[in-house]
Amino acid sequence: MNSDETAVREVFERLYKAWGDGDADAFADHYVEDATVVMPGVFNQGREAVRGYMAAAFAGPLKGSRGVDEPQDVRVHGDTAIVVSRAGIIMAGEQEFPPERERLATWVLSRRDGRWLVAAYANAPAR
Repeated sequence: MNSDETAVREVFERLYKAWGDGDADAFADHYVEDATVVMPGVFNQGREAVRGYMAAAFAGPLKGSRGVDEPQDVRVHGDTAIVVSRAGIIMAGEQEFPPERERLATWVLSRRDGRWLVAAYANAPAR
């Protein structure tokens, strides 16, 4: 694994630490200003939209949850990285997420001023 791939994978560690802490500001700090997030029934555009969405989720249905994201494929091309991952949310009180909540996600990260940030994210049911 080269240093760029390691740095990209570290973004996920920081994102999910922020998730575990329920910290929407720290979570959104890993997104570019004009990032897009697409999930079934959801379209968020911009870092502030991501922050607002996650703040509401952490205060409501995702309170006490933990996000899990396992990169399956990481490709770095210059200042762009594409990551395909298997993901899910372990809700408060659960030890693991059920298969019907497993997602396949595609992440596009951009290196800006030496820092890898999420430029686009999309997920779909894995099953």
